[in-house]
Amino acid sequence: MSIEATLERVSAIRQALADPATMIGSAGNLTGGTEAPPATTNSATAASSGSSFASALEQASAGYGTATEGISAARSAASLSPSYSLQSLDGVAGSSALSPSYDEDQSSPGARIVAIAESQLGQSEQPPGSNESPAIAQYRTATAGAVPGAPWCAYFASWVASQAGEPIGEGGQGAGAVADVWSWAQSSGRAIPNGPGVVPQPGDLIVFGDEHVGIVREVLPNGQIQTIEGNYENKVAANVRSPTEATGYVNMS
Repeated sequence: MSIEATLERVSAIRQALADPATMIGSAGNLTGGTEAPPATTNSATAASSGSSFASALEQASAGYGTATEGISAARSAASLSPSYSLQSLDGVAGSSALSPSYDEDQSSPGARIVAIAESQLGQSEQPPGSNESPAIAQYRTATAGAVPGAPWCAYFASWVASQAGEPIGEGGQGAGAVADVWSWAQSSGRAIPNGPGVVPQPGDLIVFGDEHVGIVREVLPNGQIQTIEGNYENKVAANVRSPTEATGYVNMS
């Protein structure tokens, strides 16, 4: 090959190097090949191809082979590099759009109440029987006029409801006594006296007279009711109740 022809091919290679995304296609055109280049390549492939072409250019310029041989070597090197179509890259870039996302504001009040109650399972009195602990002190903050050292099942229910955006009480002030919870439920149309055919929903409050209040976690197929209760055996505990134990429920949805 004449020097002029070689220089012309070297010039063409330099132009191809200016646009890495078209280097594979440029190689095909320079060597007279008819194989269609990949539609697109990713940046890693382009960088790898650019390195191969640069090496080929140095080889041709230094006289270690003709430009045609250099291009062939570069094409062979490029064929060993993985290539990804734009469609594949779009799949990676858009993967977050396919991932599940959860927005608390879009979930039901009952689901939020259950999730928050579940997060407190295992919190216990320190020492046992004292009605005190850092967590219990935090629960009391959801109830106006809360009394340190007092039984805290209603404080816990008030705190969970407040955290879920469904505060207890006419003004959202919480309740420190089970009787106050039920009184508010009656005045707000949320009270559901227990009886035949009554099935609570997850997140509802479960009331046992004036003595105790918990949160409905799930109703099992056999009718048993899974609960999460504050101040049950001196801690926030999961429990299972029979459908006849409760005197009533408070609809929190």
